[in-house]
Amino acid sequence: MVAVFFAKLRKFFVSLQKIAMQPNSQDSARKGIRQAIVSVLVNTALFALKFWAGVVSGSVALIADAWHTLSDSVTSLIVIAGIKLSRKKPTASHPFGYGRWEQITALVCGFILAVVAYEFFMDAIDRLKNDKAADFGLIAIMVTAFSILVKECLAQYAFWVYRKTGFVTMKAEGWHHRSDALSSIPVLIGIFIARMFGETFWWMDGVLGIIVALSLAWASYEIIKSAIGKLLGEQISTELESEIKAHIREHFGDYYTHHYHIHSYGDVRELTFHLHVDGNETVEESHQLATKIEHSLKSRFYLECTIHIEPMADKTSES
Repeated sequence: MVAVFFAKLRKFFVSLQKIAMQPNSQDSARKGIRQAIVSVLVNTALFALKFWAGVVSGSVALIADAWHTLSDSVTSLIVIAGIKLSRKKPTASHPFGYGRWEQITALVCGFILAVVAYEFFMDAIDRLKNDKAADFGLIAIMVTAFSILVKECLAQYAFWVYRKTGFVTMKAEGWHHRSDALSSIPVLIGIFIARMFGETFWWMDGVLGIIVALSLAWASYEIIKSAIGKLLGEQISTELESEIKAHIREHFGDYYTHHYHIHSYGDVRELTFHLHVDGNETVEESHQLATKIEHSLKSRFYLECTIHIEPMADKTSES
């Protein structure tokens, strides 16, 4: 039974790797899948190492931290599922594709991170109430320090993919990795302070745990807010709007544009805005101008544009 399970797991990762290496795949999807595969493999190895250290040192806290690390593998599998679903081709019922699965999975990851933050917070409160201090052996300290380094490397990798692809799930993934590292830092700090100053600072572990929990809660809020904003539709950034207006002025003339709206469908972004044209132009002339602008913006900014024409007696310059 175990052999069958690992055989199926290996087949699953091989299929993902083939997707990631396809030359015709979108570069952002390849980066996301590769990061998630690395995350699953590394987190599973860290789980085994932490669990072993916890058993050897008799540390219940480290065993619990090992299961937290394994939960990051589950999150990475959710990320993989979201990327695979978001890559489905558009259909008649979903003409803009399935890119918003990326936001949905980001919401799931954000809520999981919120639960983790809540658990850390309650555990820290419990430590303060019961005068609990961190107490690990040398093996546990070494394994925990190594885990912090590896998890922060995974976090930086995920944040790098987020900057390159814009996948919100990668940002959530990065914070999940960092949450694992941050959850271990107060333990180490508490140990060293307790060893240096004795029992005077028994409360240090609990206080730092609360600070970590609050930082994770804020990260969860930012991820959920970003995902919901993209699902509901968000205001175009001032920077992008200025670049579009400058592009139109440079290539087509001093036309006045306004009423910008943008909707994200994963890699597909739909932009609509109003364009003022000379009221003496024919419908055909205005249509040709709008079509040229749409094609130009798609080539320059990778936007699917729909332009609403508004006639004016004279061209109006933008103030």
